[in-house]
Amino acid sequence: MQWTEFIVFTVLFLLVTVLGFFAAKWKQGDTLEHLDEWGLGGRKFGSWITWFLVGGDLYTAYTFVAVPALMFGAGAMGFFALPYTVILYPIVFLPLVRMWSVSRVHGYVTPADFVRGRYGSHWLALIIAVTGIVATMPYIALQLVGLEAVLRTMGLNGSGILGHLPLFVAFVVLALYTYQSGLRAPALIAFVKDTLIYLVIIVAVIYLPSKFGGWGEIFGDAQAKFDATPAPADGTLLNANNQLQYATLALGSALALFLYPHSLTGILASRGRKVIKRNMVALPAYSLLLGLLALLGYVAISAGVKPITNQATGRPDTNTIVPVLFGQEFPSWFAGIAFAAIGIGALVPAAIMSIAAANLWTRNIYKEYVKKDATPAQEAKQAKLASLVVKFGAVAFILFIDPQFSIDLQLIGGVMILQTLPAVAIALYTRWFHVWGMIAGWVVGMGWGMYLLYTIPNAAAGKNHFGGSALALDKLSLLGWHPFGGSTVQIYVGFVSLVANIVVAVVVTLIARKARVFNGTDQTAPADYHVDEDSPRVKAIAGH
Repeated sequence: MQWTEFIVFTVLFLLVTVLGFFAAKWKQGDTLEHLDEWGLGGRKFGSWITWFLVGGDLYTAYTFVAVPALMFGAGAMGFFALPYTVILYPIVFLPLVRMWSVSRVHGYVTPADFVRGRYGSHWLALIIAVTGIVATMPYIALQLVGLEAVLRTMGLNGSGILGHLPLFVAFVVLALYTYQSGLRAPALIAFVKDTLIYLVIIVAVIYLPSKFGGWGEIFGDAQAKFDATPAPADGTLLNANNQLQYATLALGSALALFLYPHSLTGILASRGRKVIKRNMVALPAYSLLLGLLALLGYVAISAGVKPITNQATGRPDTNTIVPVLFGQEFPSWFAGIAFAAIGIGALVPAAIMSIAAANLWTRNIYKEYVKKDATPAQEAKQAKLASLVVKFGAVAFILFIDPQFSIDLQLIGGVMILQTLPAVAIALYTRWFHVWGMIAGWVVGMGWGMYLLYTIPNAAAGKNHFGGSALALDKLSLLGWHPFGGSTVQIYVGFVSLVANIVVAVVVTLIARKARVFNGTDQTAPADYHVDEDSPRVKAIAGH
């Protein structure tokens, strides 16, 4: 047990817990018994708060432990996270501004609310809501994987249910202050989290390389390690087989990220279009941080780091690479700060994700199908309860499923959320797609994507199915025809399934238009997509 690190970690954890409960009084509205206030923080966050909130939401504990761990294990392939976050903001800049405007005019809280209003179809909205909730659950579980990696490194590495007890305690605390304060809690805690993260990374990328002879030596050590291992994907450079996968994984991940309900929650909580524009310019600062952080995977190779064995599974946990590196190379008190940064980095996104999933349940399932006349207070109560269920569902993931499998589940989540692109993102610009075309596209994209993921093995983990998201082109079959027979080049499954989704949506749309099938009623007007905060058409917040 590393007591110094544990005490520093606990003190900082208690500090953010106090902040979480205090957040209910911060930037207080008239009531928290309304989704505008509880689930979207009063829709009045300015540029700084939004920057910390969205940054805290997108750059998660999983990012801080898994990207360097991937670099440590697989080399250059792990660096896909950098181009993905570089191309992300130019792609989503304009759609997010339009989504903010139309949501403020009509009072939309979730992406499924927008789809319901745009197409007048509760079935399409239900598909979007269920996809969002299911894809978010393993994402929350992954935050726990990051938090557990830190707890394990500090010595809390028991087996069985008792081994998960510290994690359970941390999540009970998180559940309580999210229940009370809503989105204001992660918004306030994000300030502490990001300050700690920036401090730790700046120290790490200046101090650690100098300790191991500079970056030249570190890259040399990494290449020597990869040369000595037989896996063909290893190396500090991409090879002919994984370049297409790298590009499609980066692009697919960029298209998927702001389709996740929790990403949109941070955007809809902001005060106006100018706030979003400033953030799309400023958020790439986190990408610089991510690039530096990823290189710590190579530093860990030079440092001779060995992953800690997970007592619950008996296998080495590669997610412990960065915590072990910090524990080995930093003084105990600073390692404690670093561990707290990663641990708190798990709580911020986990809170936002559970709130986003709860909003989807409340607005698009409970209010639509269970209690159509629900009052705002009843909606808020449902969302609070649903956020608890979602959090403990994520804890159950970790308890009853091998954490390694939850990482694969997140890859599945990415493939799933991509299938909502036509209904959520393209619909912000055009209603050309027919509602039945989008439903058919979703069914085909989801079905084919899940089938392709099922066929991918992972020899290293001893798994025959759901072993990753990289598909060899020669495995692609169109009704028995193999257009790329014999090719060992790999591609991201999400990209393939999205293309299938759009092709089917186009074909069914053309048929439906020819047959003059009714395409739902659009409740939005072209002007709604350009409204700013000072417009009289903006809907009052929390019913006032």
